[in-house]
Amino acid sequence: MIAEVPAGENESRRSPMARGNWLRAEAEAVYNLPFADLMFQAQTVHRENFNPNRLEAASLLSIKTGGCPEDCGYCSQSAHYDTGVEATRLMDPDHVISAARHAKHAGATRFCMAAAWRSPKDRELDRVCKLVSTIRNLGMETCATLGMLTAKQAARLAEAGLDFYNHNIDTSPEFYGKIITTRTLQDRIATLAHVRAAGIKVCCGGIVGMGEGVEDRLGMLLLLANLPSHPESVPINLWNKVKGVPVNDTAERLDGIALVRLVATARIMLPKSVVRLSAGRQYMTDESQALCFLAGANSIFIGDVLLTTKNRQRECDAQLLHRLGITL
Repeated sequence: MIAEVPAGENESRRSPMARGNWLRAEAEAVYNLPFADLMFQAQTVHRENFNPNRLEAASLLSIKTGGCPEDCGYCSQSAHYDTGVEATRLMDPDHVISAARHAKHAGATRFCMAAAWRSPKDRELDRVCKLVSTIRNLGMETCATLGMLTAKQAARLAEAGLDFYNHNIDTSPEFYGKIITTRTLQDRIATLAHVRAAGIKVCCGGIVGMGEGVEDRLGMLLLLANLPSHPESVPINLWNKVKGVPVNDTAERLDGIALVRLVATARIMLPKSVVRLSAGRQYMTDESQALCFLAGANSIFIGDVLLTTKNRQRECDAQLLHRLGITL
């Protein structure tokens, strides 16, 4: 079943296959389908592109925490707010490699390193490149999120063997300026272009529950779906309450059905992208997670901490996946 689209649209716009010419009316039509029809369509698209009974497991480590000069209104690591997070230097390489080995033993196939920078300095990038090479030699995929990159910096990471670069757009173009002023959305898109040109796969998604409306969540998906190439990974983060940040004044916990609708719409609009349930899973019931997996989410972060916030416990994940017959 394909979602109804406005009268006058040609048949090519009805296809659920990967494309980059989505209209807002089409995204709204998909999102607002009767729930059973939406789930059926999302699961159909999912099965055409992925094994529905397998999840990708990734692990995320903050290798440089706090002190970030950006004013992202949701972030515990921004130097603009008193969040109780202390700024640290770049983590000792031995500690990073040990964490990667531990993550691999726990079932993670991708190891993601995050540093709270606006953009990395050359000497800092040198150290990250060495970490990338070492972790790849462990047999894991590598991902990094280091802030904005120049074309030259992206090329250096590619030479080191980096598989993925994460740089989220966070929200819709219309809502973006309400949560960030120190970095424009176009800055983020420029970094994505540098990463793509360097031959690195793109990991890009956003955060929901910051006070944005449904139109903003769909606006975020429209931006991603209409990029020249779809991101290989699309993380969907639920807002994690953080002490001292402005988003606390507008945030509202997303209704479970609304989240499932968003995941299903992402799966239909981005059929070949891995959709990751990222931050905020500790707020989700087993049932809502199961529905998200049915809707096409096929990746999670494992580990007890994501950067500076809590993550769902490994034991809980193992029990749920066993009950659902899903393997990593």
